[in-house]
Amino acid sequence: MRVYLRYAVKETFSNLWRNRMMTIAAVLCVAVSLALVGSALLLKQSAAQASVVWQQGTRVTIWLQPTASASEISGVQSQLKSLPIVKSCRFYTQAENYAQAKVELPANEWQVLTVSGMPTSFQCIPVVPSDAFGVQNIFEHEPGVYQVTTPGQQIREMNKVIRILQIVFLALAAVLLLSATVLILNTIRMAIFARRREVSVMKLVGATNWFIRIPYITEGFVQGLLGSVVAIIAVTALRTWYPLHNEFQLDTTKLIGTNLVVLVVGVVIGSVGSAIAIRRFLDV
Repeated sequence: MRVYLRYAVKETFSNLWRNRMMTIAAVLCVAVSLALVGSALLLKQSAAQASVVWQQGTRVTIWLQPTASASEISGVQSQLKSLPIVKSCRFYTQAENYAQAKVELPANEWQVLTVSGMPTSFQCIPVVPSDAFGVQNIFEHEPGVYQVTTPGQQIREMNKVIRILQIVFLALAAVLLLSATVLILNTIRMAIFARRREVSVMKLVGATNWFIRIPYITEGFVQGLLGSVVAIIAVTALRTWYPLHNEFQLDTTKLIGTNLVVLVVGVVIGSVGSAIAIRRFLDV
């Protein structure tokens, strides 16, 4: 057993060194493709986490006409109190909305506003984020109501952009993973071709099929493993150094999970590529 292991290790690293340029190319290709896979997974998890945070802070704002009467304001308030899908509401006067406009708008815009021309408003938190659209449908045509706004559209648009980026990342990663598999396959084929006479002699003296196959499978395994390690370093660096908003920041547990996926995929790609090469080019 010890002799067998020594032979497998020796032949594996001998083949890797003999075809070192192809080995480096395969490792780099695996690393780039897996770095894209890991980045896409991190992006997906960040988007899901940010979406939950945004939805938890969803607020529906019911803007009333500046000329809305006291009875119209009271009617909207009564309806809001009776709605089971509304958790809480706060009423903002014209003066409060004017003060808020001064903070949020550029000087050349808020200076043309007046307190009497500002609308009053109710800012409400729905019980469930998706209930925001129900509140909007109920009040947007009520007497005295000017407009009902909700951030749902912005959240949907951002999620759409993130989904497109994920698809692009995963498509590039798939192409590069295929390229890496072909490179590994070609590297193993060259190693087999260089040692075809030696393999024939080993078969003649009674070497088993697996005795001959193992060094080549291990070679692909090592290439995939090295590519995975480089990709894990890149993904970890991206997560550590690239500045993200608080809602996008992922904890260490999710980073470790992503890196484990990258490691497993890299090892599988290397092993499968070498196994395919052996079946195609080695008659054992």
